[in-house]
Amino acid sequence: MAQQNTPEFDYNSTRNKLILSEYGRNVQNMVKYIVALPTKEERNRYAQVVIDLMGFLNPHLRDVADFKHKLWDHLHIISDYQIDVDSPYPKPSPEAIHIKPQPLRYPHQRIKYKHYGKTIELMIEKAKSIDDADRKRHMVQAIANFMKMAYVQWNKDSVADESILADLYALSGGTLKLEENINLNRVEFRPNQNNSNNNQNNRGRSNQNNNQNNRGRSNQNNNQNNRSNNNNQNNRNRNNGGAKKY
Repeated sequence: MAQQNTPEFDYNSTRNKLILSEYGRNVQNMVKYIVALPTKEERNRYAQVVIDLMGFLNPHLRDVADFKHKLWDHLHIISDYQIDVDSPYPKPSPEAIHIKPQPLRYPHQRIKYKHYGKTIELMIEKAKSIDDADRKRHMVQAIANFMKMAYVQWNKDSVADESILADLYALSGGTLKLEENINLNRVEFRPNQNNSNNNQNNRGRSNQNNNQNNRGRSNQNNNQNNRSNNNNQNNRNRNNGGAKKY
């Protein structure tokens, strides 16, 4: 029995690895073709065409501050840094591409009253260092008003001015306080207006749909009743017009 020739299929697993998959294999093959061109004039001309194509395939890159610079860097990366063209930007190096950024340092400071936040503590420390009495009094009052707003925002309830002044006194270590007859700004929790409007709109649409459905059912019932009445009338006419016995 003669051995049959099995066809050779071209699978992605047998192809070269895509360096930047967002541009696709065709762009990578184009860049490979440009690298093999003999003259630099041809390479420059075809490279500009590929740069335009790369920008067309990834329009979201246009929001990047240095759009063209990023495309030229990607062109060098796709070519494995082997393309020889007159780039308007410096050629990137493989070492710079693989440099990992330093990890971010997150604050691990303890916040005494978390609903006020760390900013309030910094503002209080700043107010404690002010020497001018009148300026210091205005800043302390502004801090107290901000504390009341933050309290209502997180607790969604009203709060007495005495509680805010007591927290201010505790946070400042007993160095900042206001006169007893000073009233803080009135702050009330108000729910999100957008959610309220959406609920009202949903109720309006629901009522409108219910009314339309009720009208549709009422019309359907009326039509069925009219058909029934017409059938009864036709039956009476047939019985009255039937054959008479003599």
